[in-house]
Amino acid sequence: MSNHDDAALREVLSAAEAVLAARENQMLTSEEWDALEHAVAAATQPPAGTPRDEMFSVTENILIRAVTPTRGTPYQHTCDKDVFESVAHAIEDLGAASFTYEEVRQTVQAPFTQVAVAVAFLKERGCIVPTVRRRHVAAMSGFHADAMLEWHALRENAPAPGRCSEPASS
Repeated sequence: MSNHDDAALREVLSAAEAVLAARENQMLTSEEWDALEHAVAAATQPPAGTPRDEMFSVTENILIRAVTPTRGTPYQHTCDKDVFESVAHAIEDLGAASFTYEEVRQTVQAPFTQVAVAVAFLKERGCIVPTVRRRHVAAMSGFHADAMLEWHALRENAPAPGRCSEPASS
């Protein structure tokens, strides 16, 4: 077992003991739950810098996100082209405003996994960039057209045009 694993397990044990002691005294607080949640998350995540394998492909009108995590079982999620296009329109309508995945999902009223696939693809292609915490912003104006260009480039197995990562012109 690595030093990272030992430290993570000690944190989980410490947080769990604090929660059990608080429960015994009928004094469970949100801070204690948060400490346990963070310790468990840290213990179950691979060490920082450990890459996971994530690939995107387009088959017919479906964007496929295939993930092989560093731990756990590989999985796939999909996004229909109509949902992808709705996500692109929703982000374009926001202009320069920052947004969260959840705000986009509520705007397009689509299944959360489909929106997550679209957002992950757009992020991977540099069309959206992180700002603060879980918020993102469109990398450039003309977002919908660039997002669809990335979709079609992937569908045709062409190299990524890379237009999304260019700075927005004034």
